Amino acid sequence: MNVRRVIRFYLNGVLHEVTPHSPTQTVLQYLREERRLTGTKEGCGEGDCGACTVTQASLAADGRLVFQAINACIRFLPTLDGKAVWTVESLDEGGALHPAQQAMVDHHGSQCGFCTPGFIMSMYTMYQNGHTRAARHEALDHLSGNLCRCTGYRPIIDAACGMDAYPAARLDHDEVRRQLQALRDADAGMLALEAAGQTYFAPTTADELAALYERHPDAVLLAGGTDVGLWVTKQLKILPAVIYLGDIAELDRIEKRDGALRIGAAASLNDGYEALVAEYPEAHELWKRFASMPIRNSGTLVGNVANGSPIGDSAPFLIAIGSSVVLRKGGRRRELPLEDLYLDYRKQAREPGEFVEAVIAPLRSPQCQVATYKLSKRFDQDISAVCSAYALVIEQDRVASVRIAHGGMAATSKRACHAEKALLGREWTEASVADAMQALDRDYQPLTDMRASDDYRRKSARNLLYRFYLESTGQTDARIQMKRVS
Repeated sequence: MNVRRVIRFYLNGVLHEVTPHSPTQTVLQYLREERRLTGTKEGCGEGDCGACTVTQASLAADGRLVFQAINACIRFLPTLDGKAVWTVESLDEGGALHPAQQAMVDHHGSQCGFCTPGFIMSMYTMYQNGHTRAARHEALDHLSGNLCRCTGYRPIIDAACGMDAYPAARLDHDEVRRQLQALRDADAGMLALEAAGQTYFAPTTADELAALYERHPDAVLLAGGTDVGLWVTKQLKILPAVIYLGDIAELDRIEKRDGALRIGAAASLNDGYEALVAEYPEAHELWKRFASMPIRNSGTLVGNVANGSPIGDSAPFLIAIGSSVVLRKGGRRRELPLEDLYLDYRKQAREPGEFVEAVIAPLRSPQCQVATYKLSKRFDQDISAVCSAYALVIEQDRVASVRIAHGGMAATSKRACHAEKALLGREWTEASVADAMQALDRDYQPLTDMRASDDYRRKSARNLLYRFYLESTGQTDARIQMKRVS
């Protein structure tokens, strides 16, 4: 096996060859402390504020050039291997401001300036992806990972929507593609690093990953780092062994086969949700409210499922539509219903050295009615107090099939079996739904925490089921009109 010991990537157009101080050294630490590129700021250190945003380019398996805004504060430096990165210092070539910068100036989008570089890099990523004249909703989506305490956002949004008013400043995409292809051709083989008593492996095939994890079952599996990164930056954990999934092209696949959608372990949250929403448009809001654009660019859908957090937003919806997971240990694979993966808080039905290789989501059945709802204190970038999901089939005026799942209501994402039983075989009426609403109390005993009280969660779960009933029967508009009249 060919093993490499040095990271190679392009930074602001220049090739860098680096041996990191530790495998968990962050991109932000490298930029600020070693390269003195201090335009990239440290704000929250957890991927929430966007002050550290940089633009990353990578080659997809099919050779496409993919530009993404990412959070430098929680990305480990070795994950840049084979990629290209730009910081705000690289934009004003020859003294002329980039359209993203000039638009911010002309629209008065900066006051104290601390957050400005991050906003500009999100806009720069938009620009490279062809969004030079973005609609407001597109700008809001791309800027969802950037926070500002000064401007009130309106001038920043105006700037993001108006970059086409300036002379074009196109990056040579063909040259970037050639640079990255040359790195790919020259750097075949697995990256393996050892520093500060820590090891880091970046296998390039699923077989290598399976063999490594079987030998090192206590290693941390790293995908996007949107959770693991915080273990280092916030909890100050030392990770003795890390195995990175991001260089395995065969796991970065999303494909339809055998009546299902198979989402590989390295596919990003954005790509995974885009594929799911193509089948289930009802999940669109859940997708766009899942963290921010940079988090969805880095994180993976399978990683969110495998994390097993009781407040992870992906699991309730996937459970409701009847998804399963493919578990792999060495050369052995087995498929398990997703709800059976979760045993208790942070406990899963996985053996040591076994990992989630893919999520299998069934394709949409024409007669199935689906919905998912997220309740949180903020609309954007907030963790759910309650996340609910429903899949319902009515045949001959009776409930032939129903699956209800919630996050935030128990130690794991969990089905509401008593509520389902109260509905199955009955007519889909207000009376049967009322019985199911009461049955939810036997399904969940939620906790009180900083996000919501147990009473709020119980009432919300009942009301969300009722909301699904009203929407599925077309009564929502009538009920709203009645309230307005009264």
